[in-house]
Amino acid sequence: MTKTHRAAVPLVPAPRNSLRYSLILPAYNESKNIDKAVTHFAERLRSEGIPFELVVVNDNSKDDTADVVEALRAAYPEINLVHNTPPGGLGRAIRFGLKHATGDAIAIVMADLSDSPEDVVRCYRTLEEGHDCVFGSRFIKGSRVTHYPPLKLMANRVINLLIRVLFLTRHNDMTNAFKVYRRHVIDGIGPLHACHFNITIELSLSALVCGYRIATIPISWSGRTWGSSNLRIRTMGRRYLATMLMIWCQRMLIHDDTLQEAEANEDRRSAAPARVPD
Repeated sequence: MTKTHRAAVPLVPAPRNSLRYSLILPAYNESKNIDKAVTHFAERLRSEGIPFELVVVNDNSKDDTADVVEALRAAYPEINLVHNTPPGGLGRAIRFGLKHATGDAIAIVMADLSDSPEDVVRCYRTLEEGHDCVFGSRFIKGSRVTHYPPLKLMANRVINLLIRVLFLTRHNDMTNAFKVYRRHVIDGIGPLHACHFNITIELSLSALVCGYRIATIPISWSGRTWGSSNLRIRTMGRRYLATMLMIWCQRMLIHDDTLQEAEANEDRRSAAPARVPD
């Protein structure tokens, strides 16, 4: 099955609210944000009747992030608090969270209130249409962005332009962490190796070159108003570039092998008995 052939296969919708939803929230020193983040996501998903878990990854925090989350578990038993072992880093935290996620659909969301609970639901509904992945974009019609530092915004657009040229893709916000994947996609693109913010493009570009069916929706995004981001442009620039080139070389050198493996995985998934909602 070629990438074009895969895209041509009709989408098979999932029954409403039949997919268990795992939200992975990496958290490093987020004691001032994590309470609101957990509450907002949990309440919104409950109101929609979506079965879910919140995998909160305490990434070696030096504040009382873990204690705050522990206190929330009484009100929100859907929380699964896990503790990443040193060394830390966003990529390591996300990889650790993926090992503990049990859902059929997996979303990467930030604990700093930058991502919208409404968009988390919209991505889930879009995934139910039969897509393999849903990518949130901050730079298409209908999106809204606030509090984005100008220098980081400029770096973002340069990196995404380079990605579009190298990978001949229409997707214009591959560096955004907020994306949703079906479980078989995460299983199919592993193992992941990125340790820091470059995990965002390792996930999205790996799904892209494997030919998974990707939908894009506009999202709302707001920069953090408390605390500080660990993203350092100069340091992360070389990591982004290295990850981009690694996956580009994979696409050029072993593209056929990658697609064959993805095809086999999809055939096995199609042959499996359909899941009956509880």
